[in-house]
Amino acid sequence: MAAWRRTGERPAVAVWTVEQLTEFLAFVRDDRLFALWWLIALRGLRRAEAAGLRWIDLDTDRRELTIACQLVHTDHGLLPCPPKSASSQRGIALDLGTLRLLYRHEQVQRDELGIDWSPSTPMFTRENGGAIDPNYLTHRFHELVMASGLPSVRLHDLRHGAATLALAAGADLRVVQGLLGHASVVLAADTYTSVLPQLYHESARATAQLVLKAARKVNNARPGT
Repeated sequence: MAAWRRTGERPAVAVWTVEQLTEFLAFVRDDRLFALWWLIALRGLRRAEAAGLRWIDLDTDRRELTIACQLVHTDHGLLPCPPKSASSQRGIALDLGTLRLLYRHEQVQRDELGIDWSPSTPMFTRENGGAIDPNYLTHRFHELVMASGLPSVRLHDLRHGAATLALAAGADLRVVQGLLGHASVVLAADTYTSVLPQLYHESARATAQLVLKAARKVNNARPGT
């Protein structure tokens, strides 16, 4: 972030810090698409995948979302289509907090749509129940970022941010590959090469601290120490 501000050159992976993301999520807490921004930011969905989600894609028992389609522009308007690639068809694990957030969102949508609501209803719609254009999500996100005063990042950068958060939390590259629906772990590594060196250094420090902590315990347990 500091280098970006200093040079004006946008890095390949431009993401907010954890603090900045937290600030943004607090800022959009009352936005009707808050649950969508949350999913993209923490679970790395593509915008078309988020727009294509339906309630039948949510398995509350397994705490998992199935990415089964995406909403795209065609000559006949917005239509659900298969995901971008075979690897993009995936299950995404959800924590209990995210499940509760989606449950609250579902209740609001049921109130909005009344008898028109059904399990096949898109998870995210306009107030009248109409499908949400992925291009609108990009436009709306840009408006929210500008209003928040945070550094300008793209909606797709939230997806990058989800990957860096997962890596920083200790997930390995194969987990991140599956989370994002990348075709190979090499693609994931190439994409986040600018992020990985910092994580490698953090891992080195954590490993050294672990060994030193164990060594102190051994020394303190020796008679006369």
